[in-house]
Amino acid sequence: MKEERRFTEGAILEPLMRFALPVMFALFLQAMYGAVDLFVVGKFAAPEDVSAVSTGSQITLTLGNLISSLAMGTTVYLGHQIGMGNAKRGGEIIGASVALFLSVGAALSVSVPFLAAQIASAMNAPPEAFAQTMAYIRICGGGMIAIVAYNLLGSVFRGMGDSSTPLLTVFVACLCNIAGDFLLIAGLGLGAAGAAVATVAAQLVSVAVSLAVIARREYPFEFRRSMIRFAGGVIRRILKLGVPIAFQDLLVGFSFLVIQAVVNDLGVVASAGVGVSEKVCGFIMLVPAAFMQSISAFVAQNIGAGKPGRALAALRSSIAVSFVFGVGMCLLSFFGGQILCGAFAKDADIIAAGAEYLRAYAIDCLLTCFLFCFIGFYNGLGTTRFVMVQGIVGAFCVRIPVCLFMSRWEPVTLFHIGLSTPCSTVAQIALCFLWLAWVRRKTPYLSEDSTQTTPM
Repeated sequence: MKEERRFTEGAILEPLMRFALPVMFALFLQAMYGAVDLFVVGKFAAPEDVSAVSTGSQITLTLGNLISSLAMGTTVYLGHQIGMGNAKRGGEIIGASVALFLSVGAALSVSVPFLAAQIASAMNAPPEAFAQTMAYIRICGGGMIAIVAYNLLGSVFRGMGDSSTPLLTVFVACLCNIAGDFLLIAGLGLGAAGAAVATVAAQLVSVAVSLAVIARREYPFEFRRSMIRFAGGVIRRILKLGVPIAFQDLLVGFSFLVIQAVVNDLGVVASAGVGVSEKVCGFIMLVPAAFMQSISAFVAQNIGAGKPGRALAALRSSIAVSFVFGVGMCLLSFFGGQILCGAFAKDADIIAAGAEYLRAYAIDCLLTCFLFCFIGFYNGLGTTRFVMVQGIVGAFCVRIPVCLFMSRWEPVTLFHIGLSTPCSTVAQIALCFLWLAWVRRKTPYLSEDSTQTTPM
């Protein structure tokens, strides 16, 4: 593999932006997976199929985010080693990660399809869409090992400062997904099941392309097949970093599943409308999501190199850039919700429901630029237990209670239910600022005066 990118010297904003842009485009293409599914289903299938994809994709998104968050342990650990000039240990870290994550992927690929009916029932899938929802969950669940492999490979690339290779692989896979959707849904009329098959097939292609790229490059460290083993010390360190992130993402994802279940009780139109809105959100939140991943690798290398001042400067730069985009996305989603949702559905009632829910998310566009960058900063710092705590507080002390309260406030509207998300974000941002103040007071090394910083 090409030499890893070093973030510990020189300018701050320029290399951070060069790293974040491929991450953002990769996230855009990943969002296209579900968006294209919903677009084609919305145009060529029944509302029941739209509801099934909306509900089922929430399940697969939650599981995918769980794996991606757990793999952040690999990204941060590898980044710390590179920052300390100890990249040669990378082979051991990657080998242990492969052994760990392939086991997790195999377990999910067996258990999720087996529990598909129970999951659909727990999600309150509308009766007329129950069979389609169960089929979507079963098919995507069977392909979880491919999703796990993709997220692991991406975490390794990012830990070495390479965000371009994941962009290449997901681009190829996205093209395959689009072709599969039109063939299986528009051409063969398979509805939600066709969307699931196309998604899994595209993930497999992504993994295959990643492995082909790896085989043709040289590593900045030695890596042998014999290194793929359960190295206890390495796995414990990966889990110590990754489990808190994964646990908070699991519970945050669960809180959104609760919202989906509450909305499902309102009927197929509301269920499909929220699903459409969630797909739109995948695009309007791209910039802060890209910085959340990028700043983790940047901060990890600088903390490893003993340069926390550069890490703090990167946090400020990320928030500033994200906020500029956040203002634009807020205005677009608040006033242009009908147009945005209309890209993924043809039913006027579904479009109206999605636009109503999206107006609440417009408020969140102004807030996530702070929260996502803080989360990326704390992940790179290695204080992942705090990331877990603030996520749990936001999900269970704010988001779910507000959602349940709004679902009983007559008249019940999707806008009011959607307000549960920006309410939780405000609480989480407050915790992040308080924690930063406490850490800088209690931890002398985390100070801009403790190391030189280079102007942006």
